[in-house]
Amino acid sequence: MRILIINPATESPGYHSGEVFAAAGLAARTPVADLAITTVAAFVPSDWEIRLVDEMIQPLDIEEAAGWCDIVAITGKVTQRNRMIELAALFRARGRTVMIGGSYASLSTDDIRPHADVLVTGEIEDIAAGLFADLAAGTPRPHYQGGKPDLRSSPVPRWDLYHNDGALMGTLQTSRGCPFQCDFCDVIQYLGRKQRHKDAAQVRAELDGLYRHGYRSIFLADDNFTVYRQHAHAILDVLREWQVGRAPHEQLRFMTQASLDLARDATLMKACVSAGLDTVFIGIETVNEESLRGAGKRQNLYQDTNIALQAIVNAGIAIQGGMVVGFDGDRPDIFGTLYDFMQSSPVPLFSTGALVAPPGTPLHDRLKAEGRLVGADWQSAGSFTTNIQPLHMSRQALLEGVRDLVHQAYAPLAFEKRMMNFLIAFQGGVKQEPQRMPIADDVRTLLKFIARFGLAEKAMVLRLLAIAQEYPPAQPHLLAYLVRYAQIRYMLDQVDRGGVTTKAA
Repeated sequence: MRILIINPATESPGYHSGEVFAAAGLAARTPVADLAITTVAAFVPSDWEIRLVDEMIQPLDIEEAAGWCDIVAITGKVTQRNRMIELAALFRARGRTVMIGGSYASLSTDDIRPHADVLVTGEIEDIAAGLFADLAAGTPRPHYQGGKPDLRSSPVPRWDLYHNDGALMGTLQTSRGCPFQCDFCDVIQYLGRKQRHKDAAQVRAELDGLYRHGYRSIFLADDNFTVYRQHAHAILDVLREWQVGRAPHEQLRFMTQASLDLARDATLMKACVSAGLDTVFIGIETVNEESLRGAGKRQNLYQDTNIALQAIVNAGIAIQGGMVVGFDGDRPDIFGTLYDFMQSSPVPLFSTGALVAPPGTPLHDRLKAEGRLVGADWQSAGSFTTNIQPLHMSRQALLEGVRDLVHQAYAPLAFEKRMMNFLIAFQGGVKQEPQRMPIADDVRTLLKFIARFGLAEKAMVLRLLAIAQEYPPAQPHLLAYLVRYAQIRYMLDQVDRGGVTTKAA
């Protein structure tokens, strides 16, 4: 048997994708290697032939692929929904059995079911053996439902089959699930509130595999890495021990997702830094306390947000923040409030979008009952779309306000201000003897790409590169932020050109 496993392309660029590399004339890149297709591949029987295609970084020849394979497995998130369906139709028309799974299929089952010969919902670990046995026998059921497996049964992903040269970061997941109850979050609907963990031996084995395949930066794809302190410390011990005896250029750097309450645990922050975990994504969402309470984001209520962010950056951990607009507590002045907060923070990058009510979430159920859902759920996949009717403004005002806020926040002087805030805060911001920073060729190309947007952008880049010479520990982060800035400016350029919709349906 031959199986083709596909991670489909997204329809339009986003904050966390990598289309800017190709736009700048470089080879296609994705910021984070795809864990879904490599994990599924690890369950495929050893006597099968396997191909993986990540359309974010690889072209797919439909005719050639259909002629080669017997079965096509397609994964995807809501941002990939249309391409998932398109691929399914193309392969079914050529007589291939199409299996679809992943987060979107699990949360929007009715939308995907008509397009799949075999629908897989939930997690795969407990059902993989039966699923592949049925496929081999030619008697698959139309629907397989996975449960909440013990992650100690999850194998090392098949990175040997992946196009590793196209990914900037490898991916390793040490846990699934999150105990918090944010009403707009679909992670807990898909993966549950009881967090499940891999053991230390699994993590070491996955680190070895990723390192062997050339990765030196790794994204820990946990839904909330720091929420269970005992597990976090145990994994950080593994990471720290793995680094022992390796030269600085051979060591790994890690990024993960954490909650704001990390700031209250100095011991944990110190452990993160000593293990090489020096970047976190934090869902800040808003500084409107009414909105935080209404959304159930109570973990963000017990400290001043900016003081917490300052503490994390001061400890030596860079932050990427997530912001959401459109909660029931938000009024038209929220846009100015959020901009002022951003500009006072040490966080250069915020992925800011309109509130969306994903299927299966308490927010979706409530707004449906109130008659405040608008359009098909999948049409709200981007940051500049929504499927809700806000309480205190029109949908058009919400979407235009988000677009204008993001444009304002990524104007050169505004971004430079936040970068300076970061440099001054990172590890205490003590100036050192100036050191020139090494800049990889691809990064230089992206810096020149930024300069294409105008003289102000070019001047901003040059000033930051000059100033950063006095802050050597922050230099790798500054370059990483500028690479993300290039992607965000490319995304906004596509918005302005009409490549990403910002109109209310």
